Amino acid sequence: RVEIARALATRPRFILLDEPFAGVDPIAVIEIQRIISFLKARGIGVLITDHNVRETLGICDRAYIISDGRVLAEGTPHEIVDNPDVRKVYLGEHFRM
Repeated sequence: RVEIARALATRPRFILLDEPFAGVDPIAVIEIQRIISFLKARGIGVLITDHNVRETLGICDRAYIISDGRVLAEGTPHEIVDNPDVRKVYLGEHFRM
């Protein structure tokens, strides 16, 4: 959260969050998601890279799955979750949002 506040001091149009959900407790996840929603509502673009799929897809408008250095899939969170290639390579067949 401190890093996000520091980045906002420059009044950016976009902000990159690298693994914002890594190693944080469930309460902090919700707080970070609220901060991201706040940024989006103010017209600040948010680019997230994260391996915590549920938390990331739960807040994003569009997602890209990269595998072996190329874009495997892109789309809305629901399109990503329903994509058979993404399920095969990354999510597994039992993944649920």
